[in-house]
Amino acid sequence: MASLPVEVLFGIYLGLLTGIIPALVSWALGFVFKYVTGVTVPAFGVVVLAVAIAGVNGGLMALNDPTFTQSANQIRLSVALVVVLMLSLYAHSAGDRMGAEFPRKLSLRKLTDRTLSTDVVELVGGRGQVAVRVSGDVGDMEGYPPVPAELRREIREWSGTFPADVPVVELEARVADRLRTEFDLTDVAVTLDERASATVNAAPPLGGLSKRIPSGKRGVSVRALVPTGTARGDEVALATADRTYHGRVVSLRSDHAARPADATDGGTAPPPDPTLSPSLPSADGGDGRVTLAVEAGQAASLLGATVDRLTVRSRGTRREYELLTILRRAGNRIRKVALREGSPVAGTTIGEAALRDAYGVTVLAVRHEGNWQFAPRGAQALAAGDDLFVVGSYDAVTAFREAMA
Repeated sequence: MASLPVEVLFGIYLGLLTGIIPALVSWALGFVFKYVTGVTVPAFGVVVLAVAIAGVNGGLMALNDPTFTQSANQIRLSVALVVVLMLSLYAHSAGDRMGAEFPRKLSLRKLTDRTLSTDVVELVGGRGQVAVRVSGDVGDMEGYPPVPAELRREIREWSGTFPADVPVVELEARVADRLRTEFDLTDVAVTLDERASATVNAAPPLGGLSKRIPSGKRGVSVRALVPTGTARGDEVALATADRTYHGRVVSLRSDHAARPADATDGGTAPPPDPTLSPSLPSADGGDGRVTLAVEAGQAASLLGATVDRLTVRSRGTRREYELLTILRRAGNRIRKVALREGSPVAGTTIGEAALRDAYGVTVLAVRHEGNWQFAPRGAQALAAGDDLFVVGSYDAVTAFREAMA
């Protein structure tokens, strides 16, 4: 007879070897009975059947059999029997639990449909909305150049609100379209999880200026004093000595990287590095070069003209979108924050809470007791259950949301 540890190891090995089939049978019994009849098979009956299948002298009666109790391999067989019992009991419990949770009616659509968690859906005006945020790093798309670091950071900080009553697949397509439009991406792929967190793979904007010039228009590049905030897509008016031209901005190039010659470099300045004056989505103000889409008949006369003044024309009455865009370009973010019970500012006023000094955010609107107050004053009361729209840097609004939660 071998030593006790060796006998125990032999017993475990024998139990695992002989307990696989009994465990599968126990799982099948537990699952089928629970799924079909809703009844749980008694564990004792499953154990007896499992031991019988394992062939240990016909079940639990083997424990009283002298050929078993007086055998030289008594320890080994006892350990093997215990292992078989444990495997069978665990498999039976797992099968019973799976049978209770398994859906009674299955279809291919139910297996492929994905849904959002109810925790991330907010009711606004009687309709469900969900705030989609980018999680993790922004990946590159195969076959395209890598996304620049600055653009990758902007996409990472992006968020948007979408209706929650559409399938997740359609919601992913809407998020991809929004990202493609806002960041002028060549291609983008979006995958959403149940928490509305988006995994994004993107391809950066490519040259393709011709794709942004409408049919029947011509692209003309001119030098001008560009107002701060001018962006691609803006309608502008160019005033020259003899006439005014109207067109749409399709490209911008800033001169902020060019450095004039001075005494420190001997009166010579290096040529501007094209990597330091890239084509920008918006201008930071000052001299620059603007490419416009103008009428074909105006292109020839504009080419040789000197621009005296460039004026950005209003896009119409939907100026709230322009305000949001300007705030975003300035590095600010707008977020909706719900005040919870125990919130540090609940029971105070905006002035008493000193949100701008304490958190670095400004309140744009408050829904207090069901009524919206826009551009609220310092005397505006705040209470648990109120909704606030605040503006600030990405870090500030994130920290504020966490503090209020």
